Amino acid sequence: MDKAAAFRQNILNPTKLRLFMLRSLPMAYLAGLRVTSLTAEEATVTVPFKYLTKNPFRSIYFACLSMAAEMASGVLAMQHIQAAAGPVSMLVVGLEAGFSKKAVGLISFRSPDGARIAEAIAESRETGEGRTVVCTSTGTDEAGDVVATFRITWSFRAKKA
Repeated sequence: MDKAAAFRQNILNPTKLRLFMLRSLPMAYLAGLRVTSLTAEEATVTVPFKYLTKNPFRSIYFACLSMAAEMASGVLAMQHIQAAAGPVSMLVVGLEAGFSKKAVGLISFRSPDGARIAEAIAESRETGEGRTVVCTSTGTDEAGDVVATFRITWSFRAKKA
């Protein structure tokens, strides 16, 4: 099994995901984020409406929504970095958000930018220079209505061996 497939298997295992988040992303753990699907092309992350994620307006706090949106594109990036031929650094360098509906219930963020992330990582490995990708994470509620759209700009730079 290749490294990307092993990473995908670990992230999709609920117990291993919780341990990873507890160690590396404690706020995501407390908020109850879950990776519900992960392929080479796209990822889906959910965030529930609960006591720790609510705001005074009886909806999910925007920071919790942004955590889930970032994580959807972030796990895609981490998966493709695992498949890279050497170490690659990744960093969020920009964020834009638009909110269209009150976020209540279980919100699912889907990011379909895996191919663009893989391409940027490959280009960085070839050139030794950084590359940026603007990933879109769209959040929908249980009825399928869009509640928020995030555009997260990731920077990728291959490290010298």
